[in-house]
Amino acid sequence: MTAATERQRPLRPLLFLDVDGPLIPFGSPHPPPPAASADDGNPLLARLDPGVGARLLALGCSLVWATTWTEEANEVVAPRVGLPRLPVLGLPEESDGRGPRGLHWKTPPLVAWADGRPFVWVDDEIGAVDRQWVDATHPGPALLHRVDPARGLQDSDFRTLTEWLAALDRPS
Repeated sequence: MTAATERQRPLRPLLFLDVDGPLIPFGSPHPPPPAASADDGNPLLARLDPGVGARLLALGCSLVWATTWTEEANEVVAPRVGLPRLPVLGLPEESDGRGPRGLHWKTPPLVAWADGRPFVWVDDEIGAVDRQWVDATHPGPALLHRVDPARGLQDSDFRTLTEWLAALDRPS
């Protein structure tokens, strides 16, 4: 492949991924096993699905952590779900988790990171203000996909992501 051809190839879409809610569901019909209680001091790690990493990688996106776990997501979560080290969306210096008028703290930095590139944001805290802000400030395609935090990523979520990504490849 020539350098000119490489420059013409579009970049893969980004997928910004939260941990708590999408990967570690808050609701579980079964309590974690007793051995999991000692698992890095966080009994919720037992709720991670070891196969979810392969499913995320199969989407063909460039994955980015968008979580308050920051670099700890690479150290603790990634190995348990089968993901390599991923880049991490940085936390703002001072944040209470919400921006002005309900805008999530993640929204402006992930739109800046995307820089017009198509992206998916998988999170359990996406709201109407985030959708409006992305529509108004991001010139490229974006899917803000809210995951039910009680259930985490499900087959139906992966269907939605796959269909949206496939639509990007279709000629308009």
